[in-house]
Amino acid sequence: MMTRVIALPAFVDNYIWMIERAGYAAVVDPGDAAPVLRALEAAKLPLAAILITHHHADHVGGIAKIVQAHPVPVFGPRAESSTIPGLTQLLVDGDRIEVPKLGLPLSILSVPGHTLGHIAYYAEREGQQPPRLFCGDTMFSAGCGRLFEGTAEQLHHSLAKLNGFDADTEIYCTHEYTLSNLAFASAVEPGNADVARHRDDVRALRDRGEPSLPSRLSLERRVNPFLRTGEAAIMRAAAGKLGRPPADAVEVFATLRRWKDGFRAP
Repeated sequence: MMTRVIALPAFVDNYIWMIERAGYAAVVDPGDAAPVLRALEAAKLPLAAILITHHHADHVGGIAKIVQAHPVPVFGPRAESSTIPGLTQLLVDGDRIEVPKLGLPLSILSVPGHTLGHIAYYAEREGQQPPRLFCGDTMFSAGCGRLFEGTAEQLHHSLAKLNGFDADTEIYCTHEYTLSNLAFASAVEPGNADVARHRDDVRALRDRGEPSLPSRLSLERRVNPFLRTGEAAIMRAAAGKLGRPPADAVEVFATLRRWKDGFRAP
């Protein structure tokens, strides 16, 4: 059964992902109801479910209005149920669900760091369709989420967990941050030809008004400094910021994250 995933732009740089399958739709992280309601109406698709990764307003703000128009189950992290209004299905690490009506099986992963209760949804390979990872704000193309609630060690571990999937896994993160992330990746690893090449490719996509997402894990392993903390060039860059060799990969990661927090692209 074919699955189609469509990016619905929202706010300045958010993407709400609409999953189409078997004549139904589900949406991931609808911070704004309007793009979802417009897309459902245009496609003449009934909504079957809402999937939430974490509690930030730009990911949950549209739930109430959408459910008012389309009464559907709302899946999300049990650990953040007190801060996400409208959740009906509470999820924890290791759960497996099937999205109603779509018949789409998903595995649930706990990926704390950006927020403490953040989860991701993983769809396994189906025939010719690659695996798909809906990872919210944990991993971005060429970047990762800020540490709003968790620790560098937690987010480093979460990214390592996501990096364990097959190389052709499609990465559906929820912000169009790719160009700014690649500018940072270029500063960290100026000799990385894959970063320079991907930056050109993304510029061309954005100039045409097209999203840079989804990415693929095989690409992220070449261009995302937060997945490359064991590479010699990344470790040297972290050492330059620290004024000494980093103690371990977690300190490399933490140094990169602090650096990125204050980074301004030239």
